[in-house]
Amino acid sequence: MKIHDVKVFQPDVYTDYRGDLWTLWKSGDHNLNFNHDKVSISRKHVLRGIHGDSKSHKLITCLHGEMYFVVVDNRPDSDTYRQWDWLILDNKTRKQVLVPPGVGNGFLVLSESSVFHYKWSYEGDYPDVDHQFTIKWNDKSIKIDWPIDNPILQPRDK
Repeated sequence: MKIHDVKVFQPDVYTDYRGDLWTLWKSGDHNLNFNHDKVSISRKHVLRGIHGDSKSHKLITCLHGEMYFVVVDNRPDSDTYRQWDWLILDNKTRKQVLVPPGVGNGFLVLSESSVFHYKWSYEGDYPDVDHQFTIKWNDKSIKIDWPIDNPILQPRDK
């Protein structure tokens, strides 16, 4: 991805007649101490985000479905400040994205439903809503090219 320090991984998958087996994360991966997991289940055309904070890394995976995943650099000292990038996350390619502190992320569900999993690594207390930043999904200065014009949003994201 073009945003500095955002990394994309594609894990190895074992497939046989029963289905697939793959590892989301194991100790020692990414040199981070993950201490918090979250799951978001959403329906088609739901847009979640763009949120972030200044202290956590997030390892993001789509466990089911398909989503248009976006990152926005919100670090004023970065050479990619206020730039965005995207990729499709789904349960077929199993790509994972490691998002560093200061970079916001959001997604739009393209399939009938999706399951979004993210592991958090941070020091101290959990950076909940009052310690996060929100970037408006259709911020005119950033100009994210979303695949729909009228997503389903919560009040915080409007």
